[in-house]
Amino acid sequence: MGKLDGRVVLVTGAARGQGEQEARLFAAEGARVVVADVLDDPGEKLAKELGALYVHLDVSREEDWTSAVAAAKEAYGKVDGLVNNAGILRFNSLVDTPLDEFMQVVQVNQVGVFLGIKTLAPEIEAAGGGTVVNTASYTGVTGMAYVGAYSATKHAIVGLTRVAALELAPKGVRVNAVCPGAIDTAMSNPALLDPTADVEASSAGVERLYRKLVPMGRIGKPEEVARLALFLSSEDSSYITGQPFVIDGGWLAGVSVM
Repeated sequence: MGKLDGRVVLVTGAARGQGEQEARLFAAEGARVVVADVLDDPGEKLAKELGALYVHLDVSREEDWTSAVAAAKEAYGKVDGLVNNAGILRFNSLVDTPLDEFMQVVQVNQVGVFLGIKTLAPEIEAAGGGTVVNTASYTGVTGMAYVGAYSATKHAIVGLTRVAALELAPKGVRVNAVCPGAIDTAMSNPALLDPTADVEASSAGVERLYRKLVPMGRIGKPEEVARLALFLSSEDSSYITGQPFVIDGGWLAGVSVM
């Protein structure tokens, strides 16, 4: 038996990276997965491979959320789990960040999580209870230069997680957050998306950087974040709600004592 047998879980940003690994693991653990993304081709390919449902979902658009839930309920009859994984990162100093850029990050990272909770919480309650896992960040519990917009939204996600947990606990909905540090995805290594880049050299450089920064001596794997999201979505964490879980190889522990 799988840890998520009988569950229906919608995963945003599921076409690649952490979201893809969450979708794969959740499906392997018995969940009927709704693969949600704006990247239609890889999203549809993954859904077909997993025998899952694909929905186009721009997390910043409330109407997209409504359509996604309708499609999921038509296919599976209910939704009782949500992984708010979709997010974007922009590098800039605060004083050089254009307002449009700042608001773009807010719309995807912060508004997207808000809309996910707002739209799915009543459905999860109606299904008899379930879970929401929000993707915050290491930078949501500390600061980091040159990612001000990103860090601000990730702090907001931690706050939304705690408020949602308090409001939704009586309705049978548990809400927690994962706070990854550096994870080996295109967000940490953009060369993975550039067909002209020397991916091997770029990956080696990224690995050298985090070998110095991270006490465990390496960058994290998206599969490791997926396993944490699974724990928070399963009965293994049945008495846990409202908590941000840092998964960073010890990076924050080192920062906290400096």
